[in-house]
Amino acid sequence: MNFTRWSARLPGTQRRAAARTEQAVSTAPRGDGSVPAARAERPAAAGEPLPPGAAVGVTGPDGIDELPVREVLDRIPALVALVHGTDHRIAYVNDAYAAAFGPRPVGEPARVALPELTELGLLSLLDQVLRSSKPRTVKSRKAASGRSYTFTCTPVTLPLGGSAAGPEEGGGVLVFAADVTDHAEAAERLRTSERAQRETAVTLQKSLLPQELEQPDDLRIAATYQPGGTEAAVGGDWYDVITLGGGRTALVIGDVMGRGVRAAAVMGQLRTAVRAYARLDLPPHEVLQLLDGLATEIDPSQIATCVYAVHDPNEGSLVYASAGHLPILVRDEHGTIHRAEEPTGPPLGTGGWLHTSGSVPLGPGSTAVLYTDGLVERRSEDIDEGVASLERALAGATGTPQVVCDRLIRALGVTADHDDDVAVLVLQHPARAGGDAELFRNAALELLGGVEAAPRARAFATGVLASWRFSPELHDLGVLAASELVANSLQHGTPPMRLRLRRTDRRLIIEVTDGDDHLPRRRRAEPADEAGRGIAIVATIASNWGSRRTPGGGKAVWCEFALPK
Repeated sequence: MNFTRWSARLPGTQRRAAARTEQAVSTAPRGDGSVPAARAERPAAAGEPLPPGAAVGVTGPDGIDELPVREVLDRIPALVALVHGTDHRIAYVNDAYAAAFGPRPVGEPARVALPELTELGLLSLLDQVLRSSKPRTVKSRKAASGRSYTFTCTPVTLPLGGSAAGPEEGGGVLVFAADVTDHAEAAERLRTSERAQRETAVTLQKSLLPQELEQPDDLRIAATYQPGGTEAAVGGDWYDVITLGGGRTALVIGDVMGRGVRAAAVMGQLRTAVRAYARLDLPPHEVLQLLDGLATEIDPSQIATCVYAVHDPNEGSLVYASAGHLPILVRDEHGTIHRAEEPTGPPLGTGGWLHTSGSVPLGPGSTAVLYTDGLVERRSEDIDEGVASLERALAGATGTPQVVCDRLIRALGVTADHDDDVAVLVLQHPARAGGDAELFRNAALELLGGVEAAPRARAFATGVLASWRFSPELHDLGVLAASELVANSLQHGTPPMRLRLRRTDRRLIIEVTDGDDHLPRRRRAEPADEAGRGIAIVATIASNWGSRRTPGGGKAVWCEFALPK
């Protein structure tokens, strides 16, 4: 912008005809450091010039060329200031600027006379504009008065006087400030509303997740959930830990595709259904089969991936079924990483597929990780590379399950502004030794059937429970429960039969398996009945009892007694 002529060229106007001569620009004497307010004048209709300083009536396009710039700047509602020189001395401020910040003395440096520019951090910006000769804009700066302004600083060329050879020109900066208080307040209200909506959404998401993880006797478990992005849309990631009884534990992690309240609602329904199906103590692939049909009924347009796994401390393995989910990773006691096989079925909601179960070792000293794709998926790389990075991170992540969770999150570069939800479930099967190992004991007896099976079972239970130093009352209850379960298996089951006793630091577990897959049920026996009271007796004296079908055919019936703390 060149202010040498101190006149405006507005878009859309036409220049005068070439024959029309331009009037000389008259300048008034200027003070020290000030810039004269010269006006371009147009001749009157009769050919005589208007007096200097007289208002110019613009009646057509030809009058716009001669409209004095200073008169325009004085009348616009925006704030305008003009400074020149390396110390940015004031050359001009318009009425709007004076009304906003007070009158400013002409000729004084901006550092002294324009303290508001210092408060708003604009003095360094003036230096940049003067050096680079390029305009700069800063948006929505809040002044001490509480008003917000957007400042545009534009380099200009100013006449500083001169000799007979011609005028001397110097550099200056035109400061133009638009009041954007209403826009800034509206934007702040919008940001506040978005923050509140996001907090509500995250609260909703977390309320659908377990508030406190169940901690089974034989496992140590921790989980981490981190919502992705900054928008209010919630995701569909979830996890759960379900104690099945008899020392067994179900572990679940899943991810409903998409974001929003609908995805969270589907996730909540699936999580509730998983807990209900888990109480049936079904094999993992049968649980996913039921979930697949339910997901189709809930919303045919939504699909979800899921892993359902069951840990049995007696087997030392993790039996699982995967519906299109990422593989489980296990680090054994020697530090070797094992990756579970590929998904054993398609995602939930696709329908028409029979899922199958797989198995991965999980012995004492092992650590397993279940996770959603937000932990390993990146737009810039293949997801297999992300899983490989997780394997490397797990190989070096030691400590408690919560520490392992935190280390995996950091190692995979998940930050607060990560663009996808992340759920991680870490479980450890601790290796116990010394006095701690004495609290976890197992004993088993194979029963071939016949009339001698029941006395052998009672004698075995009596000896084992005595060696474990239980109280006389618990000892007698345990022997009675073992006798009734064996008697029930002898009457309704088929060989092979096994009696298993197990103790942990919290409970005594008694389990009998046989080759018949007919599950017993508790019923009320009539006074004249000679049988049918065994399960009722067990249910009455035990803290909990249950039954399930075993993978190879047959069933297991168990009960447990809580140990005094």
